[in-house]
Amino acid sequence: MNTSITTFGALKASGYESKSIKTELRDNLIAALQSGKETFPGMHGYENTVIPQLERAILSKHNINLLGLRGQGKTRIARLMVHLLDEYIPYVTGSEMNDDPFHPISRYARDLVASEGDKTPISWLHRSERFFEKLATPDVTIADLIGDIDPIKAANLKLSYADERVIHFGMIPRANRCLFVINELPDLQARIQVALFNILEEGDVQIRGFKLRLPLDLQFVFTANPEDYTNRGSIVTPLKDRIGSQILTHYSEDIKTAKKITQQESEKMDNRTCKVHVPELAKDILEQIAFEARASEYIDHKSGVSARMSITAYENLISTAERRALMNNEKETTVRFSDLIGMIPSITGKMELVYEGEQEGTSFVAQHLISEATKTLFLHYFPKIEKLKKQEQETPYDEVLSWFFEADAFELSDEANEKTYTKALLGIQPLVKLLKKYQPKVAAIDTPFLMEFILWALVEFKQLSKKRTDSGVSFNDAYDSLLSGF
Repeated sequence: MNTSITTFGALKASGYESKSIKTELRDNLIAALQSGKETFPGMHGYENTVIPQLERAILSKHNINLLGLRGQGKTRIARLMVHLLDEYIPYVTGSEMNDDPFHPISRYARDLVASEGDKTPISWLHRSERFFEKLATPDVTIADLIGDIDPIKAANLKLSYADERVIHFGMIPRANRCLFVINELPDLQARIQVALFNILEEGDVQIRGFKLRLPLDLQFVFTANPEDYTNRGSIVTPLKDRIGSQILTHYSEDIKTAKKITQQESEKMDNRTCKVHVPELAKDILEQIAFEARASEYIDHKSGVSARMSITAYENLISTAERRALMNNEKETTVRFSDLIGMIPSITGKMELVYEGEQEGTSFVAQHLISEATKTLFLHYFPKIEKLKKQEQETPYDEVLSWFFEADAFELSDEANEKTYTKALLGIQPLVKLLKKYQPKVAAIDTPFLMEFILWALVEFKQLSKKRTDSGVSFNDAYDSLLSGF
């Protein structure tokens, strides 16, 4: 589109055809689908579930309600819809409602087009400016969203209150020809939700008894959390009836997809003062913690566990390793299993606990989730550890356990440099042997992480004991904790 056009007459001469925003979205979606272009880039895990439903809703020209637990990308989806708009659209210069010069709806634009005709000045609006977002809170008023009489304007312009020019329009009329997103819709008071009826169905607004016909051109996207339906508020039934499509979002169904999302959202943090290598197993454990949390008896399932937990935990994990490298003046470092403890502050703030969880405390629950994730993934890499075995029965872990039985306590310092840390773990020969047998293809840079992973897993399966020391973690045979009790 030629954005150098500045008058209505030139716009008509160019052959420009006016479209509603829903037609605009539909036409651009059709073009994207026919060309094989990705319509909602970065929405991993939704390719076969949410995105097809979104595309059908847009093709049907529906207003949309995205229903799902926190951290499922609902607002992100709404923002991505902007990319399905035309790059630029023309509007009447000076209009506060982005009036289409072919179909002006405001008093200002109608009067200007009537008086100036083809000389009506035209400006251009980029699609990035066609996104409006409002968080629904109990204090939102009809004046905020739709508008109200402005007595100051009436006084300054010396107008009667019967003149529609005294109206100060709210966010929705000002978002004409734009995407308008209302987040957490159930938090909006019922009487405010009722005020949206006419806008959704008839496309007009009513302000303070004015007989005002404003056929607004809007694409509404609402977001809501199922928990809100019972805990804080609800969407009134007539409003739900006027929303064309309600689409359910969900969390990632597997670790591979969850890792893509975390990596995508954490890329901005990759520019560190030193190079931090993160083993794939560390990333897997981090994502498994979220999966364990969503199934945990300590956590409220109705509230959900946001994907933001994994993202902030990943950032804290790298920062834990970075801090140690800075203290040791190292330019490169690798994440260690013990660094997972550094993620706990990111985990505790992202969980809504049930009564049992509150009794145990957030720190206990976070450590419990790390333990459960460790046990789950250990069985993907190494043989199962039997809880009960016959006296003469041999296991793959016997040599490692014997080494700890005969040795003094083995301590790993939290702040030890890379060389000291790696040398300490490689000194446990049965552990090196075990790793080579069951994970022979592991990269050398990941070897220390997997070795420490084995030690922590043996602790979780009650084969070894561990305790915090002033400087790190001390591992010993399982009987040590029993004997120290006596």
